[in-house]
Amino acid sequence: MTRRRTAVAAGAALAALAVAVAPGSAAAKNGHLADRADVREAVEELSVVNIDDPRSALNLPAEGAEETRISWRSSREDVLSSDGRVNRPEPGSDAVAVTLTATVEKDRARAKKRFTTEVPALPEQEDYAGYFFTYFTGEGFPDGEQVYAALSDGEDPTSFSELNGGAPVLTTDQGEEGARDPFLIRSPEGDRFYLIATDLKIHGNGDWDGAQRHGSRSIMVWESTDLVDWSEGRLVEVSPESAGNTWAPEAYWDDEIDAYVVFWASKLYETPDHSDDTYNRMMYSTTRDFVDFTEPRVWVDKGYSTIDSTIAEDDGVYYRFTKDERSNTGDSPCGKFILSETSESLRDTDWDFQSECIGAGAISQGEGPLVFKSNTEEKWYMFIDEYGGRGYVAFETTDLAAGTWTEAAGQSLPEHPRHGTVVPVTASEYERIQQAWG
Repeated sequence: MTRRRTAVAAGAALAALAVAVAPGSAAAKNGHLADRADVREAVEELSVVNIDDPRSALNLPAEGAEETRISWRSSREDVLSSDGRVNRPEPGSDAVAVTLTATVEKDRARAKKRFTTEVPALPEQEDYAGYFFTYFTGEGFPDGEQVYAALSDGEDPTSFSELNGGAPVLTTDQGEEGARDPFLIRSPEGDRFYLIATDLKIHGNGDWDGAQRHGSRSIMVWESTDLVDWSEGRLVEVSPESAGNTWAPEAYWDDEIDAYVVFWASKLYETPDHSDDTYNRMMYSTTRDFVDFTEPRVWVDKGYSTIDSTIAEDDGVYYRFTKDERSNTGDSPCGKFILSETSESLRDTDWDFQSECIGAGAISQGEGPLVFKSNTEEKWYMFIDEYGGRGYVAFETTDLAAGTWTEAAGQSLPEHPRHGTVVPVTASEYERIQQAWG
């Protein structure tokens, strides 16, 4: 992972710089001195995100500033390995002290930098006791392109009450000054959360074509350990220069690589000024810290625009739900509705078709699907954004593999909720959120 480092390095100690300079010409010696200076600079710049609180896998870079190489060694490979994988102690155990040593090299110049930390025990396991809902309300409202939140009415997955008096809980004035499509994910260990969003504001201009030709190539990122206290938001560039937009980012943890797969929609242009006609593809990148991302790759390319993918997993099978962005015509009768596909590999680029036209008949058109499982029964819920209409409408199924969804009865959602996320929360998390914003 090699892109854009902005983190601090807590607990870091710099070892003495050791440089071997072989006898030879003055030019050779000058070259070694330059390498030594490069290594020193790379050591000073080297940092590890979340080294002061290593709850999940860390990104330990293999390359540093000034074309240096970095190798790593851990004092406790069984707890925090030299490739950044974290194996936390059992709940209730003491934290384990670990020292990571980075060796930074360029030719025969070499130096070490040590990072000391404590790996905390896993959190105590708690049953889920409700649902937390993050969303935006749309460009039709002055503050509609910020992050709003609601809390379920007890264990009811289709009944929610607005939080914070109906005002946003997170806002941004960075980039495009909007945070649409907020997506919330819990770390696999359970006690770190990331909220990512589209860097876009349409209110006041309505220029959708411009937003897809010369829009942001970045996503907004916030993080928290308790769902209430959030870091200052940051913009992180993830899309290539050929991209005209970076829409509806979501993420899913991939056990195969111990990293998050982050995916979004982009139009990719062949001309430098983005004047040619093209369509939205789903892109993906991987990250462990939402600071450094791998180079993006195309994930979905159907030859026509698809956006707003979301993922669910059940019994070893991934289910991907995506908006078919084509116009709804006789040639594309499921355009503007949701299609579903399956795969046993998250990063596969060839998924099997499952169903399409999800939501047709109950809503006029749909996008921004979110999917979550019931805390209390074998049932799944999908909220589909009837954009231009009611906003989110809830659907349900008792069998993901069947690919059939029906509108849920008795639903009571917040006012104008659009493209967001529902995550299950524990009783203590539920109470903490309610006390903070209820």
